[in-house]
Amino acid sequence: MKRILALAAIVLLITATETTVARGATAAPGGVATAAPRTMAVAGAAAFVAGHPAGVHASSNDAFVQHAVISTREGVQYVAYDRTYKGLPVVGGDFVVVTDAQGKVLTVAVAQDQVIDVTITPKLTKAQAAAIASRQLTAVTQVESNRLVVRALGAPRLAYDTLVAGTRGKSTSRLHVFTDAQTGTVFATDDLVKDGTGNAAINGPNPVNLRTGGSAPVFSMSDPTRPGISCRNFSTKAVLVGTDDVWGNGNGANIETGCVDALFDIQREWSMLKSWLGRDGFDGAGRGFPVKVGLNDLNAFWNGSSVSIGHNQAGHWISALDVVGHEYGHSIDTNTPGGQSGNGVSEATGDIFGALTEWFANEPAAFDPPDFKVGEEVNLVGKGPIRFMYHPSLAGDPNCYSPAVPNMETHSAAGPFNHWFYLTAMGNHPTNGQPSSPTCNGSNVTGLGIQTAGKIFYHAMLTKTSGMTYLKYRTATLNAAKHLTPGNCTDFKTVKAAWNAVSVPAQAADPACP
Repeated sequence: MKRILALAAIVLLITATETTVARGATAAPGGVATAAPRTMAVAGAAAFVAGHPAGVHASSNDAFVQHAVISTREGVQYVAYDRTYKGLPVVGGDFVVVTDAQGKVLTVAVAQDQVIDVTITPKLTKAQAAAIASRQLTAVTQVESNRLVVRALGAPRLAYDTLVAGTRGKSTSRLHVFTDAQTGTVFATDDLVKDGTGNAAINGPNPVNLRTGGSAPVFSMSDPTRPGISCRNFSTKAVLVGTDDVWGNGNGANIETGCVDALFDIQREWSMLKSWLGRDGFDGAGRGFPVKVGLNDLNAFWNGSSVSIGHNQAGHWISALDVVGHEYGHSIDTNTPGGQSGNGVSEATGDIFGALTEWFANEPAAFDPPDFKVGEEVNLVGKGPIRFMYHPSLAGDPNCYSPAVPNMETHSAAGPFNHWFYLTAMGNHPTNGQPSSPTCNGSNVTGLGIQTAGKIFYHAMLTKTSGMTYLKYRTATLNAAKHLTPGNCTDFKTVKAAWNAVSVPAQAADPACP
């Protein structure tokens, strides 16, 4: 659901149209709520935007696109907006207004930090922008889109946003290239292909139960209860089919077996989202995305519309809980306000959802038991786990945040964020058999449990804006902890202590509790 609104009419139009749409509604992305809280959230958000233009850095040339309200079972409502400027889309103009069930505004998260005032007449042509963008890849298979926008992350400027598909080196790429429409300078890029790696351990004990589709004589590896979910052959793109409903042979090099593991993982992650977080599917509206097994690479990735699974050095498909959970974590990142996150933050998001999936599945020790290692079951490249969330430096990644972290290789840049999540969930000296974790300031942190930590992180994601950073996530998670337990500051204090323990500094926008 989207609607475009001029600033002056925002209260009247949104309130009237949302009441009509909401009447009779039974659910919303992120959870179940009655129509009334959504209607009041829309009205409260609209009143705030109309009455506080400075709070969202609005100009008289701005208009707003309000998306469907994300209602949660805890009663917190999230009203996300995109923005246009003189009719052009604004990349980085998004914001989220958070309200309680009565429509009272709790917080507002805004991506941009200044009012837009730019000319919208370009010197560069669309064809020139496409040519410049194409040079950013080793080989281009397609220019998927090419549009004139205002990019408002940092100093606002007129730009072409060109999406080119192809390869960078040997890696698959779908790259957004932002080219200054006046000078022809490429000043930002964002690759929709997000990499991840892990293990190919077979889930168990066998036989595992799967939801599959079809009936005799043709069965398929598609899930009739989870729209959009299927397992496909990477090379042919076809859904795997068979004459019976018994899949795989236990050999990790067999594509059908890889699909058994992948579907098992996806179905557990979907159930975790519903049970622990109140989210309906990977897109938040009851749908998911296909997985393709058979990528000829030591890798796995999300490309914005599907997940592809490669193999390890032994030639086994890496369809393990933490790998598949990680990649579908990218899909959740893509389908929450603000869209796909950037360096470090994106990979930490994937690792967090991989850990949540592993803990929800809670497999016996002989298979893939819950822990905070990534890729622990199989030596992907002969070096054991590729990341340690409880002690990132064991894999050569930083334990502690510094200004250098955002510019590191994207998986290394996830280290301090992963460390924060572990401390929030388990603390630095867990009593449940999980390993001790160092703190950067010598402090002690008592964990909240992984389900509570996951809920806090997920609610912070619902206030995510484009250009999300460690520093913004500190504020967002503190707000989430405060909103989820109003009047009780225990969770808030733990989240704050964990950020301090990984050296992410306090921010001016951080809330206080009480």
